[in-house]
Amino acid sequence: MPPVKDALLLLLDVGPSMHSVLPEIEKACSLLVQKKMIYSKNDEVGIVLFGAEDTDNELTTEVGGYQHVVVLKKIKVVDGDIHEALLQLPRGTTDGDFLDAVIVGMDMLIKKFDQTNKGKKRLCLITNAQCPIKEPYEGTKEEQVTIIAKQLTAHGMKMESIIFRGKLGQDANREIMDENDHLLNIFSKETSTRLLYLENPISLFGALRTRNITLVTTFRGDLEISPKLSIKVMVYKKTAEEKFPTLKKYSDKAPPNAQYATHELKIDYEYKSSEDRDKVLPPDQRIKGYPYGPQIVPISRSEWDAVKFQPEKGVKLLGFTDSSNIFRHHYMKDVYVFLPQPGNTGAMLALSALARAMKEMDKVAILRCVWRKGQSNVSIGVLTPNLSDKENIPDSFYLNVLPFAEDIREFQFPSFSNFPASWKPNGQQLEAAANLIKTLDLAPHGQPEVLLPDFTTNPVLERFYRFLELKSKDPDVAVPPIDDTLKKITEPDTDLLLQKKYVIDSFCRSFELKGQPLKKSRRLWGGKRSSTNDVIENASVKVEKIGDLTPAQDFEALISRRDSSDWVGKAINEMKNKIFDLVEDSHEGDNYPKAFECLVVLRKGCILEQEPKQFNDFLKHICNFCRENRLHSFCQYLASKDLTLISKTEAVDSDVTDEEARSFLVESEPRVE
Repeated sequence: MPPVKDALLLLLDVGPSMHSVLPEIEKACSLLVQKKMIYSKNDEVGIVLFGAEDTDNELTTEVGGYQHVVVLKKIKVVDGDIHEALLQLPRGTTDGDFLDAVIVGMDMLIKKFDQTNKGKKRLCLITNAQCPIKEPYEGTKEEQVTIIAKQLTAHGMKMESIIFRGKLGQDANREIMDENDHLLNIFSKETSTRLLYLENPISLFGALRTRNITLVTTFRGDLEISPKLSIKVMVYKKTAEEKFPTLKKYSDKAPPNAQYATHELKIDYEYKSSEDRDKVLPPDQRIKGYPYGPQIVPISRSEWDAVKFQPEKGVKLLGFTDSSNIFRHHYMKDVYVFLPQPGNTGAMLALSALARAMKEMDKVAILRCVWRKGQSNVSIGVLTPNLSDKENIPDSFYLNVLPFAEDIREFQFPSFSNFPASWKPNGQQLEAAANLIKTLDLAPHGQPEVLLPDFTTNPVLERFYRFLELKSKDPDVAVPPIDDTLKKITEPDTDLLLQKKYVIDSFCRSFELKGQPLKKSRRLWGGKRSSTNDVIENASVKVEKIGDLTPAQDFEALISRRDSSDWVGKAINEMKNKIFDLVEDSHEGDNYPKAFECLVVLRKGCILEQEPKQFNDFLKHICNFCRENRLHSFCQYLASKDLTLISKTEAVDSDVTDEEARSFLVESEPRVE
């Protein structure tokens, strides 16, 4: 049997004062078990309730006391039984004593593991800490908590506490809460564990560590300040994007009664000659080729290895600069944290002195980083000091990777200073915008911040985990609607929007948009020329390119220009590119009507300018593109609109007959009856 990696005991307060948040606790704790079944299926979990109506624990039988503490599930390997139990927690009828629950949980871990489990042993306490703690038989409450904390440390256990506060009711006793907070702080300090206070139940999803990430160093070695000065450091990833769990492909071809069938798929690839389809090419006859202009340049593996840039492993200081010279939008990839080597007092002092000096001078350091030997790329990063306010945590640095010139995207936009005064916001509009910002501020003055990154879970991942659990029970289950808890993360607070509706309405009134009719080109598609007065009227506004707002009108204006012979070709080419962009960027066909409108005016323009081949070739090309890229719905849309190629009847230069023009889209995209 594989060793237990993690043993977790949930200590849950189910007393009356916790009833309002128990639904979120059920969801968060059941999600924890779901993730363990995916990522850590050998972990063990147990559940202890306090504030319950009944009493059911071994200590009550052995020594007495510990009333209203129930062992709902003994510690065992995670399974569906524990998950189901967490979804239906019983509601208690009496105030809970969290110290009793901690002692019962510690006793359970000692009896089950003691010295046998070399993995982690954790207690997770979830309560609002609003109920009084019983007086001990001997000594004070502080002394009792200190003894319990030392016993936890002696047996290799850790305890994290998650405290709900939020809006306090009238019956909340501040004196009791302050005393309990003091006791919980002793636990946190003595055991070096987390103590979290949450203002809303949604934060529980992020606060509850549902998955343990193995602590692995990205780099350990010297931070080289100069050839004669270096500091021993350990580098870890501070943030990294959480990916979906790896989804494997399985086969159902194995017999149902095959006990040892793995159902795994094995994929083999064969490379065959284009000249002889039956000839398999071995690896020594294959070579990679890279396009260079019209040709393909072959580069062998040995040549590729020789041309690779192979820098020396290490982290070197390149210099210092003002923090104002580094832009936040230039940060790339993940964030790393630099810590002094554990137990190395000299490294700790040197790193702390450097960090504090940089903080005082408002400087940052620029580093050259190569994490591993044989690494083919070099990173340039900015090192920012992070000073600690706790005695047992050393000062450190954060590293953000910076872009090279090839990584930066520079886009030029016109300056607001070039706009006329009528296009700039006035004082009343600026005030309305400022009020809107203050109303929707997630961190208002004197109040806790909403949606803190540390406590805000990824709603996409959470939704996937929940559906996976439903799918495990019923393969044909339908995808459920989005949970209300996840909606609170992804959507604005409806109560706040209703309360501040007048601010939003004021902003909307300040920026009321009015349509302005566009000046159409005076040249008609029927061939009628505009008068001299019409030409003078339109001369003041000349279209130079096809825009995003009104591409059809821009094309008509552009192709009508006669101040150069290049405008017709420019208009046709730009319209082709615009149609491609609309089709490629379409989501469920939302851009199809606009793309069709552009195709219609392009067709008319090509007929008028005697360029039928350009339109016919383009329509064939875009239809082939859609078939190759799974955009068949666009071809079906065009067929439903009866769009055809330009035939000889419409343009004498066309080489397409009337029958070919009518049957083009009908043959390529048959309609489904």
